[in-house]
Amino acid sequence: MKKVYFDNAATTQIREEVILRMSEVLKSDYGNPSSSHSFGRSAKSLLENCRKEIAAHFNVSSAEIIFTSGGTEADNLILNSCVKDLGVTRIITSRIEHHAVLYTIQNLKATTNLMVDYVKLDDRGMVDYNHLETLLKDSKSKTLVSLMHVNNEIGNKVNLALVAEICKKYNALLHSDTVQSVGYYPLDFSEIPIDFTVASAHKFHGPKGVGFAFIRKNSGIRSLIRGGEQERGLRAGTEAVYAIAGMAKAIEMSYDNLKEENPYITSIKEYFIDRVLQEIPTIKFNGYCSDFENSTYKIVNILLPISSERATMLLFQLDLKGIACSKGSACQSGSTKGSHVLTEILSDENLSKPSMRFSFSSYNTKEEVDYVVDVLKEFVSS
Repeated sequence: MKKVYFDNAATTQIREEVILRMSEVLKSDYGNPSSSHSFGRSAKSLLENCRKEIAAHFNVSSAEIIFTSGGTEADNLILNSCVKDLGVTRIITSRIEHHAVLYTIQNLKATTNLMVDYVKLDDRGMVDYNHLETLLKDSKSKTLVSLMHVNNEIGNKVNLALVAEICKKYNALLHSDTVQSVGYYPLDFSEIPIDFTVASAHKFHGPKGVGFAFIRKNSGIRSLIRGGEQERGLRAGTEAVYAIAGMAKAIEMSYDNLKEENPYITSIKEYFIDRVLQEIPTIKFNGYCSDFENSTYKIVNILLPISSERATMLLFQLDLKGIACSKGSACQSGSTKGSHVLTEILSDENLSKPSMRFSFSSYNTKEEVDYVVDVLKEFVSS
């Protein structure tokens, strides 16, 4: 059976070079980086070199990179500490953020005196920057704005530099979940006045279970996990040195290959859009995913013109055909809880139809696109 992996927004294939690097470290640098003997010093040196290498890609100090288990932990660390340690009493966010952000904010609102405001979105899920400025202009509270750079479901891309300028104008802190953009877009945080971002290695062809937070120097953020003094006291627990080395290698290769891989992945997405419109002309695109200026080049979210009854079988049928993608609404897999992102931008009628997310990488081909579109066409036409 043919196998096609179009779920790269969920996780990515690890590069062979990354696997090799991690294997080398597992064999040779197995000391605890907190130990004072030569084995520990060797691991510590490797750890700090990885930190410097990662920091260099964002033009920041290595002291501003804190290793975590991934984006979710990093989001939790930043949001919780902003409220509990930095005196933030108001957060402005959107209703289509990742649940790592939304659920953390909801918990903080329930357990503290935190005020939460949601910035308006247009009918395709784009942030209303004028409304964001209005919310900040009227604020008398210490405020944190939390808006993701690239939406993981529909691919909408926020103008991060503009949001940062607005926040700076009104002395608001800015946190952005950049999990879907690190490794895919150049991000110079010496130029963009942002306070906090997060990343997860498995999104850019690195290992799962490791990521990092960028925390602007002297921010006042305090640890979420108590224990030892690892990560400058901001994240207790012995560091996964081999995974961090793999992440450093993955991010190095992502940015080294960006000029080659960006246009290639873009061409795969363009070809997918052209083919699916040709074969299924009644298809619709969710969010701005068909707009290359306002969307990432690696995600397409489509709404298929079939009934809700037939929609329940779609993901199962795709899996039987060897196609990996993600569902985008409650219609598939018997789920009782649909996409909170699509709920914000689709009508009730369209929510009853199947939405599917296809996300691409440099490992994909146009031949795979042809196969997937043919399978979709056959299902829609049958």
